Amino acid sequence: MAKALIGHLNSDLRGTRRLSIENARLRARVVELEDLVRRLAEENDALAAHVASLVTPELHEQLDEALQPV
Repeated sequence: MAKALIGHLNSDLRGTRRLSIENARLRARVVELEDLVRRLAEENDALAAHVASLVTPELHEQLDEALQPV
């Protein structure tokens, strides 16, 4: 009976090791994705600033007029 109870408990360390490896892999992937999001946000901000520097007040007025509902 004792063997059955001990066998019933999950004492297999291979499963724990596998989960630890998978957890570490997923954490590393999250860090990669966070870095990608940060880099893309910085690139987007730089592009938006560049476009804003190209838009003159006259062009801004023309865009406003062109986008008015009919």
